[in-house]
Amino acid sequence: MGVFVFLPLVLPLTAWPIARLAEQHLHPRTATRLLTGVAAVMATCSTVCLGLVMVVGTAQLPGNPLPDGWSDPEVRAAVPYDEVVGKAAIPALCAVVVACGRMLWRHGRVRRGAHRALSGLPDTEVAVLPDELPYAYALPGGRRDRVVVTTALLDCLEPAERRALFAHERAHLAARHDRFLLAVQLAARANPFLRPLRTAVSYTAERWADEDAAQVIGSRRTVACAIGKAALVSRGTPVATLAGFAAPGPVPRRVAALLGPAPVVRSWPPVFTSVGLAVWGAAAGTAVSAMSSANSAVTMVLILHAATPL
Repeated sequence: MGVFVFLPLVLPLTAWPIARLAEQHLHPRTATRLLTGVAAVMATCSTVCLGLVMVVGTAQLPGNPLPDGWSDPEVRAAVPYDEVVGKAAIPALCAVVVACGRMLWRHGRVRRGAHRALSGLPDTEVAVLPDELPYAYALPGGRRDRVVVTTALLDCLEPAERRALFAHERAHLAARHDRFLLAVQLAARANPFLRPLRTAVSYTAERWADEDAAQVIGSRRTVACAIGKAALVSRGTPVATLAGFAAPGPVPRRVAALLGPAPVVRSWPPVFTSVGLAVWGAAAGTAVSAMSSANSAVTMVLILHAATPL
């Protein structure tokens, strides 16, 4: 197994170039799916390898319930620097579990609270809240997916801009952007090196909804005006884990992208370009991470099986 068990912990660094270039050169839909897939695979692989290293560290602790053979020199020789990294992996993996658990708990609490807040309103696709704070967001789940918007925000928009707002939020619900956002948030907590991908997906998911809204209403400029106007009056949504129309972030970049030509839809960029090389680099890093974690897992299972008394 050797040093290969540590590769998935650092290979997310290979995805940093594509995290930035995908925002600029790939269609938002392609970028969101690509970055989320890379983040999910790399986070899973790094967590698996962290767990394998933790087994070596746990077996060395006095009074552990593991078989005595798991602390034999042959087992510890499978992981370099076992006395240091084996024990360090124990609190590291605990931190990952706690961070991901808190993220899931917070995500569920926010969504349940948002649904409870709408319990007194008619069960329609669009829920209009009589609130003085201007905001809007997409709320999936429950009996139906809903678009939540306040009267304060509606009063700030023209009729065409309101249609752009509703088209934007419906695009979030139709494409289930909440799943992409949750996946990259969990990945970033599993491996801090994946945080740039979380930031990139937060932006590309909004751009994906922007482009879908522009296609629905037939005017990219109207969507751009609606986003810019909503960003000027909005202070963000009270449910930060959900996708919002004027979500905090690079709103000027979104407006500028909508005022320019529509992005070209292509499944894979040309190889000999900056974005093409970045995509291939991220793909190679993901493949190596998956192979390293699989090889380490199989090797560790075989070693532990051989060291376990019958």
